[in-house]
Amino acid sequence: MIIDRYVSQEISRPLFAGLALLILIFVAWSAARYLGLAADGQLSMFAAFKLVGLNTLVALEILLPSALFFSVLAAMGRLYKEAEMHSFYAAGVGRMRFLESVLKYALVVALLTGFISIIARPWAYRTSYELEARAAAHYDLKKMAAGEFVELAGSDYVFYAGGVDVDNGEHRDVFLFKRHRKHRRAELLVARRATLPALNPDEPLAAHFQEGYNYLLDEARRRDLITRFGDLEVRLKRSSEQEKYRRKAETTAALSQSSDPKDIAEFQWRITTPLATVLLGLMAVPLAHSAPRASRIRNVFGALVVYIALFAMTSVMRTGIEQGTLGAMPGLWLAYVLEAVLLLFLVRKPGIFSR
Repeated sequence: MIIDRYVSQEISRPLFAGLALLILIFVAWSAARYLGLAADGQLSMFAAFKLVGLNTLVALEILLPSALFFSVLAAMGRLYKEAEMHSFYAAGVGRMRFLESVLKYALVVALLTGFISIIARPWAYRTSYELEARAAAHYDLKKMAAGEFVELAGSDYVFYAGGVDVDNGEHRDVFLFKRHRKHRRAELLVARRATLPALNPDEPLAAHFQEGYNYLLDEARRRDLITRFGDLEVRLKRSSEQEKYRRKAETTAALSQSSDPKDIAEFQWRITTPLATVLLGLMAVPLAHSAPRASRIRNVFGALVVYIALFAMTSVMRTGIEQGTLGAMPGLWLAYVLEAVLLLFLVRKPGIFSR
């Protein structure tokens, strides 16, 4: 217990300081982006600060494992540099005992990382998506002048409004046009009022029209169809960016039931972050090995190479799952099997970068 407390204290000091610095840097970067949008009138100040907080919560999924890795590296490196590790060895306390202490600490951080990745991350994405969508819809409504032609949500539909009611969030005297070039048909919709799509990840993308006519014009057979309606919903195809955002906002339970490769990649990423946290924490122990009072530059450089290589490998495998070139099994698990093999190699041959 004494060793556990000592190791925990040594890791906690650089962990809290480093994590606070990383969060501060990320908050500053995120605030510059959203406060700029608020200054342009695209967001309220409250929404801007809320989005900064939500994005910071999402970033903790990466910041926590990274901070743990470098904190263990710094703590164990100090013990080696000041010959404390060799004193422990002389007293009969082996390297495996320190690995056990780091493992206990890493498991606590892994639980927090897993909670953020599996539960908090999709909630944060869903909430930020809804905030941005409402702000964008309100901003577009104010920005869109009467008499302008615009394309709806990257679709083939062209929208026109004779007037804009900002207070009620409606367009007046509108029409919607789409040409089906393959079938030589055109669709024209005329209505007194319309509400543009609300971008909600849990609902279809749709525009609502009231009191109007729908014209289906067949250019090939000259057989047209005219329909009068009171309320009409036009569903639009989601863009690839909206699909990506929807996937991030989807609950982990829903993703676990999906057979889509991109959903599988997102699901496996979420549930493996605790494992990645533990492996990174443990790998920092042998990577910190050095002779007393020796320079640690080579160790730090080697650890940085390992850190970047591991994240790059995980990213490549995740992309492979999304594109269907790597199956759900072994999927991302293959990356962590390779990391575990690397950990065993480093434990058997510590100080490989300090020779």
